[in-house]
Amino acid sequence: MQSIKEPNSCDKFNSAPKQTRKINPTRRSVSGQYAFRGDRAIPFESTLERDFLVRCEFDLSVLDVIPQPVEVPFTDSNGGKYIYTPDFLVYYHLGTGSHVNYPKPLLIEVKPTEQWRSHWRKWLPKWKAALRYAKFQGWGFHIYDESRIRDISFKNIRFLDRYRRMNVDQEERDQLIICIQEMGSCSIEYLLARYFSGIYKDRGLALIWHLLSVRKLECDISIPLNVSTELWVPEHG
Repeated sequence: MQSIKEPNSCDKFNSAPKQTRKINPTRRSVSGQYAFRGDRAIPFESTLERDFLVRCEFDLSVLDVIPQPVEVPFTDSNGGKYIYTPDFLVYYHLGTGSHVNYPKPLLIEVKPTEQWRSHWRKWLPKWKAALRYAKFQGWGFHIYDESRIRDISFKNIRFLDRYRRMNVDQEERDQLIICIQEMGSCSIEYLLARYFSGIYKDRGLALIWHLLSVRKLECDISIPLNVSTELWVPEHG
């Protein structure tokens, strides 16, 4: 079995799992390569897996995502011996946490709701094996379906994406970031009233959406975005 001696230690992992199974194009679902943070391409086998990667890319607490990370042996209900390869392993930044209470890496299986509800009895042995394997490594194991991936956060992320490549005024950009840093946090409504009143409101709002999309500003992405949304400058990103 592959192992990690110091999970998430100092946000580095020298012996982390690597992709164990090559993903080939298939006619049964949409597959491809997702350009993760402009650094490397991560393969996906469905639109739901792609959308999971979109969420991970936006989440500043996510350090890295390893596709097809490990091979887990298991025995099915009929005694057959098989190998199960979960979809992803997600590492998180240590942040301000301690090495005692660090954010555990997560072994992830991405599965549409209809599929896991229809086949959960058949798939339960391999998922139990993955849970045991993850615990042994000091990780967690979760199954992600549409309810965990395509929620309000995902809708907000997709909305902000249209502003990511927008050309912005550097002076206005820096002014907003410095203001929020000095205040600790403030609402979008406050920034618009202070810097973009009247006919400039739409331009100011677009600039704020852009700064959120490129992760120069942070907010609670799990609730609907509006002028009452509180903003702050992220610790890393």
